[in-house]
Amino acid sequence: MQSIYRLILAVILLSSCNEKNKTFSDSEIAILPQPSSLVIGESSFALKDEMTVFSETNEAKKASDYFIESIKDSLSINLQKTDNKNANIVFKLDNSLTNDAYHLSIIPNQVIITANGYGGFFYGVQSINQLLSKEFLEGKDKFKYLLPAVTIKDNPRFKWRAYMLDESRYFHGEKFVKQMLDQMALLKMNIFHWHLVDDAGWRIEIKKYPKLTEIGSKRDSTQINHEGKRWESNIFDGKPHSGFYTQEQIKNIVAYATERNITIVPEFEMPGHSSAAIATYTWLGTAGKDIDVPVKFGRLYDNYDVTKPEVIQFIKDVLTEMFELFPSKVIHIGGDEVGYKVWEETKHVQDYMKKNNIKTPADLQIQFTNNISNFIESNGKRMMGWNEILGKNIHQGFEEKKHDKEAETELAKNVVVHFWKGDLDLVTDAAKKGYDIVNSLHSSTYLDYDYKSISLEKAYSFNPIPEGLEEQYHKNILGLGCQMWSEWTPTNTDIEYQTFPRIAAYAEVGWTQLENKDYSNFKKALKNVQKHWDNLGINYHKDIE
Repeated sequence: MQSIYRLILAVILLSSCNEKNKTFSDSEIAILPQPSSLVIGESSFALKDEMTVFSETNEAKKASDYFIESIKDSLSINLQKTDNKNANIVFKLDNSLTNDAYHLSIIPNQVIITANGYGGFFYGVQSINQLLSKEFLEGKDKFKYLLPAVTIKDNPRFKWRAYMLDESRYFHGEKFVKQMLDQMALLKMNIFHWHLVDDAGWRIEIKKYPKLTEIGSKRDSTQINHEGKRWESNIFDGKPHSGFYTQEQIKNIVAYATERNITIVPEFEMPGHSSAAIATYTWLGTAGKDIDVPVKFGRLYDNYDVTKPEVIQFIKDVLTEMFELFPSKVIHIGGDEVGYKVWEETKHVQDYMKKNNIKTPADLQIQFTNNISNFIESNGKRMMGWNEILGKNIHQGFEEKKHDKEAETELAKNVVVHFWKGDLDLVTDAAKKGYDIVNSLHSSTYLDYDYKSISLEKAYSFNPIPEGLEEQYHKNILGLGCQMWSEWTPTNTDIEYQTFPRIAAYAEVGWTQLENKDYSNFKKALKNVQKHWDNLGINYHKDIE
């Protein structure tokens, strides 16, 4: 098991100490993200073999089992379960705490983690993980593991604290995904947004449509970022690229994430960004033309033909299998960058629109989106999509979106709107209309942007609640996501470089209350986490301002 508790081995404070446990100074204690409150006490707690662990509830027991296994794996310290409530380490229930909140009390002879459920217990463990230090005994070739005496009261600012990995453009693999889940858990992030389906590749096994992975997961070559031209580049690497996750692999990854209090929200793009599926089954497209899985990135011509009942059935069939694989209450359907030109140029689509009194392609998209939303809701889940699903044209420069009229059809109210582009007034307007919103403004949260465009400090300063939004609507802002689009990051080390350390900044944006945020303190805590990344060989960006 690749344990996130390797951090414990990396954060080494080489100070001399006597047999009596040391008292830690303020400069030696740092937790990322910053807790709501932390008070330092006298002395410290020494973690030793055969210490006992008591768990008050089943949720507490799951978290303590994870803790016991991780400590054994990383430190070779064997902790023992007990029914004695006066154990050395106690996982204690407090129903008055909110979800994911925890209290942590460490005194020289006991550690108590208090929470109301698994999430809070798990996050208490993460804070213990960051507090543990390896102390060498003076004049002896021996050491002990110490926890500073502290009292922590902590809870997250937002309930949606997400990292998105795009695997359609490049397949990165199960081992890498699990590494990312480990780092998210350490930073108390709780949503892994998994972008599995797009033009460049279909990465999820669907039993009813096996050709989606037989054909749609493979492409012959890939556009490369030649001389920094990116989207304008006409240079290709000439190398086949392929890869997908079997349903068994997905179940394994979902279980791995669940153990780390992370929900996986899968994204199945529709009705645009659908070329990999159309390359597999031509009848899914509007144009009726055979295509290959694209080797060039960007926006492409064809969309799903949303006027055909068999296409709608295909989408529902795929979603049905996804419902079984992903316990998440939210399913992301994309909905961004839908070029309307193919619908405008196709007679049977225009006939359908006239027959059903649909005035614009934007209205056609919303009608389709609402249909899918109703289907998802009927299966006990909730739809999420990029903010184009509201029917606003946020792409004035796109030739394929020439229409100036906005949709008149109203988006279903149960939808989560994922804001990424456009005037911030769109966020405030949607919040006032009652929509729940995840704020992922591209100019502040897109990890494919270089560090000149989004520095670590800029990432840290992002506030998901738009300036001027009345306080009564703040509850509609669920939180934020940071997005790792992978068109120009073909390798895992490329992904790491773009992600780390900015993911830590977004983690603190999502967790820490505004009044407790401090960039200088964040950078101090980050140094300890960087030692952990060094230990794992993670290729993080080191030029931190």
